[in-house]
Amino acid sequence: MMDLAELKENRELVEAIDWDMSPEEAVRLYLEWGNNWSRGYRMVRSKEDESYYFVLNTWEEVPVVYFIKRASEGAVELARVEVPTHLRGMVNQRQPHRKGVYAVEDEVRAWLKQELNA
Repeated sequence: MMDLAELKENRELVEAIDWDMSPEEAVRLYLEWGNNWSRGYRMVRSKEDESYYFVLNTWEEVPVVYFIKRASEGAVELARVEVPTHLRGMVNQRQPHRKGVYAVEDEVRAWLKQELNA
């Protein structure tokens, strides 16, 4: 599994990041793709379609961001990055007692974009 520095070096992957993808949207698109209307947004058209996106995982003591490759056959975690110390308080405040997997938003997204020169 890659770290942030290795991901940054892979410009093809960085350029493929879907910054608007959420875990919920990925499930809707890739696991339920035969049963959904596009709603004017996006659709999976074949098994060759794939998305690359980040999720925020708060199940661990230290919040972690995973970089995911999602296709209809499944998901693969390509990179794991601990949320930096200066952002952990904000993450813990927004999700104080709810362990889970969330979309990457606001300050964490901005930090990732800056770190990846995206």
